[in-house]
Amino acid sequence: MSPLLSRKPLMCQEVVELVTDYLEDALPRRRRRRFDAHLAGCEHCTEYLRQMRETIRLTGTLTDEDLTPEMREEFGELFRKMRAEEER
Repeated sequence: MSPLLSRKPLMCQEVVELVTDYLEDALPRRRRRRFDAHLAGCEHCTEYLRQMRETIRLTGTLTDEDLTPEMREEFGELFRKMRAEEER
């Protein structure tokens, strides 16, 4: 059985791996309860989640003019790498 499906408490690394699904409300109910339980007892992961939410909020206000050509290229490269990993 996958460690993410077991009933044992989540570890911080698992929280990091699941944070996107958590923020997109895409976690199954059991995993979300385990995620919330971990947050209740881990100030570091709670802070990480706060930082992720703030990053999402701030990046939602960016315009093309806010990015240098180098930044656009770097984001494009990151996106291409992400897509390539998803296709595997």
